[in-house]
Amino acid sequence: MIRRDIENILIKLANQYPVVTITGPRQSGKTTLIKHIFSDKKYVNLETPDIRQFAVSDPRGFLDQYDNAILDEIQRAPDLLSYIQPIVDENKEPGRFIITGSQQFEVLNNISQSLAGRTALLKLLPLSIAEIKDAFDVSSIDKLIYNGFYPRIYDTNIEPHQAIGDYIVTYVERDIRQLILIKDLNLFEKFLKLCAGRIGQLLNLQSLANDTGISHTTARSWISILEASYIIFLLPPWFNNFSKRLIKSPKLYFYDVGLASYLLGIENEKQVFRDPLRGNLFENLIIIEVLKYRFNKGKKSNLYFYRDSKGLEIDLIYEAGRNIFPIEIKSGATVSEDYFKNLKKFLRIDKALSAPYGGAVFYGGAVFYGGNEIQHRTDFKVYPATKVSEIIGAFFE
Repeated sequence: MIRRDIENILIKLANQYPVVTITGPRQSGKTTLIKHIFSDKKYVNLETPDIRQFAVSDPRGFLDQYDNAILDEIQRAPDLLSYIQPIVDENKEPGRFIITGSQQFEVLNNISQSLAGRTALLKLLPLSIAEIKDAFDVSSIDKLIYNGFYPRIYDTNIEPHQAIGDYIVTYVERDIRQLILIKDLNLFEKFLKLCAGRIGQLLNLQSLANDTGISHTTARSWISILEASYIIFLLPPWFNNFSKRLIKSPKLYFYDVGLASYLLGIENEKQVFRDPLRGNLFENLIIIEVLKYRFNKGKKSNLYFYRDSKGLEIDLIYEAGRNIFPIEIKSGATVSEDYFKNLKKFLRIDKALSAPYGGAVFYGGAVFYGGNEIQHRTDFKVYPATKVSEIIGAFFE
């Protein structure tokens, strides 16, 4: 078993809250993690039909039998949460219930209402580079992009194209069908592939709808479901005026770059290098690695991108309080001066950007690139993809 970086914060919160809730994509390692850490607790999988029927038909009897337990895939019996609330209100013993789910619970009202203030919330994404680099070769960026980071691929050495294809059929399509009625599954698969073809681009629902052959309303619904199911990640724009964030388009990425590669039709590592979207896939890889670092520390996303009306764009803005850390992402392995052009422009306007904050602190900025060496330039440092966790941690921990 690969040790997960989220373990420390998970144990800490289980000693503070009566309920700990862990969400994340299917097959991200949630069950393996909690069964390992909480091996003394009863384990209940609510995907099992007879167990689920027991929980749904007799929730009080179910919780009498499965007190102080792990409840896996809670979205299959969400009404249980309303019965857990009075139990933990009466006895606030820490770590009484460990709950997992494959949907983002903040979008499901019954969960946020039932356990508000009673549960700690964590998100577990697939493996990070930092978690696998001691046991696996991470020197090839193209291999990382092709493989993705689902634990099963690394635990069983299964061929990634086969594993991800099975994953889409077994989990993604099944989960989506549980949430919404899809009359034409082929149309939904086309929509998924079109999303992959738009990695790193501004989300344009009308364009997606037109190219798929569905309505704008349906496209919006499908995007929301994919986001809630941890398939796609929407990166919002950064503005010095916070209210503007609500009215501008986000950029579209995938929580797992290997899944995106599969949807683009990439069938082996060599095809990654020749793919016209390789730069976009590398950008996806870095952004999600930073997001994994945040989630593994028990923190929320603080990630944005910057784009102004004059075309100046910064791939990633890491915001920590009043601290702003701009990051450029370049897939090339050879550093050129062009890598720093937008960072220099961005930092020249820092006074105008920071004024509404009352003086934001800009940490100079950095470049993550496709090479393997750290380079110290006059104004900026250049880091390889394998150093994401170390660099972010050094600046903000």
